[in-house]
Amino acid sequence: MANSSKMNVKSIIVLGFAYFSFLFSCTSEKKQDNGGGDYPLMTLKKEDRQLSVSYPAVIEGKQDVDVRPQVSGTITLVCVEEGARVHKGQVLFVIDQVPYKAALQKAKAAVAVAEANEATAKQTLEGKKLLYSDKVISDFELRTAQNDYKSAEANLMQARAELTDAQNNLSYTEVKSPVDGYAGMTKYRIGALVSSSMTDALITVSDNSSMYAYFSLTEKQILALTSQYGSLDEALKSFPQVSLKLNDGSIYQQKGRIDVVSGIIDKTTGTVSMRAVFSNDDKRLMSGGQANIVIPYERKQCIIIPQGATYELQDRIFAYKVVDGKAVSTPIEVFEINDGKEYIVESGLKAGDVVVSEGAGLLRDGTTVVSSEADEKEKGKEA
Repeated sequence: MANSSKMNVKSIIVLGFAYFSFLFSCTSEKKQDNGGGDYPLMTLKKEDRQLSVSYPAVIEGKQDVDVRPQVSGTITLVCVEEGARVHKGQVLFVIDQVPYKAALQKAKAAVAVAEANEATAKQTLEGKKLLYSDKVISDFELRTAQNDYKSAEANLMQARAELTDAQNNLSYTEVKSPVDGYAGMTKYRIGALVSSSMTDALITVSDNSSMYAYFSLTEKQILALTSQYGSLDEALKSFPQVSLKLNDGSIYQQKGRIDVVSGIIDKTTGTVSMRAVFSNDDKRLMSGGQANIVIPYERKQCIIIPQGATYELQDRIFAYKVVDGKAVSTPIEVFEINDGKEYIVESGLKAGDVVVSEGAGLLRDGTTVVSSEADEKEKGKEA
């Protein structure tokens, strides 16, 4: 019986110890939860900031001209090397000229005949007029002579037009470059039959003294620029010089400028097309290439916060502002364009506010936040 009593006392003592240990553990956890944790904080201040944002771009030459023949025939001479520098008016191909030279001679002969007929008709008309004035011939004969002269004039005009056509067709047998640039590849060689109705170009000449980089911005980004500068025209004037990041990761040494902003939103993509122009003196840029346009956006005296200091809820952005040692969820408006690392705050926060700079997604509204920065300041005051 005594042993049983001793066992009961021991059990009660063990259970009591376990109960108090549990209470102590819960109290500690509760204190830890209320304390929140040590989160990095930052005091906001106004500062100048330049964001660099990249946009995929397609590079095209200033002019990519498909050269096609204007007459039919076989190629008798190829005067250009693929990839060579060519000049405006330079002969690239020669098409068989024999039939066109013969057509030109026929046209010249036709003009000579028409001129002779016109001269004869003119002399006849003048003679008829004299006879008519002496009342030797009738009015009908005079009108007939006048009509013959007009017909001879018309035939002469037609012959001269055909001569011009023949001269042009002969000149078209020399296929010339319409612009300065570089010749592309061609599959046409001597003996190939070509015509003006062919769909394939004989060759493409690319004028790449200047290169165009085409890229797009979203409607929201365009509206943000319009809001910042007042209009698209002002935004275009105020845009800083842009850079071009090539596919190998290098930055093209020449700066470019944005010269065209489309005023139409693509219904399929919801974007607005833009164009930047770059000088290509060293011919490093090639038509058809891929790159990234890097646009710097400069903002004066603005509030900057890391994107890690924010979280999104129902298409809105929030940050945790520290008020009386507690995290307060605060909705903010940010500049639409960002570099993926930071936000420019348009409204919701001001200089002097203290916010949690990292881990906003792990916090809850009302969480007690311990500031190591504040602790250091307090230590400094005590010292």
